[in-house]
Amino acid sequence: MSETWDFLTRTPETTTPTNYPLKGSLATITRGSRTFQRWQHKPTSQGTARVWFYVDGSTVYLEQVHNAHPNETK
Repeated sequence: MSETWDFLTRTPETTTPTNYPLKGSLATITRGSRTFQRWQHKPTSQGTARVWFYVDGSTVYLEQVHNAHPNETK
């Protein structure tokens, strides 16, 4: 998790094989009157855990943390 923390605090919007924007109906999230791009981070390339987050300026908001592959993206 320390690698995830480092990645998300330094380069959260960098697209990699383990960090990318979600697509389709999951691509955005609305908070208040603002809409943000929703991202997914995989803490390990082999694992099924996922962290869903969005970025507002220099702040990364963790929206959901899944310890298994979320049904919404299967």
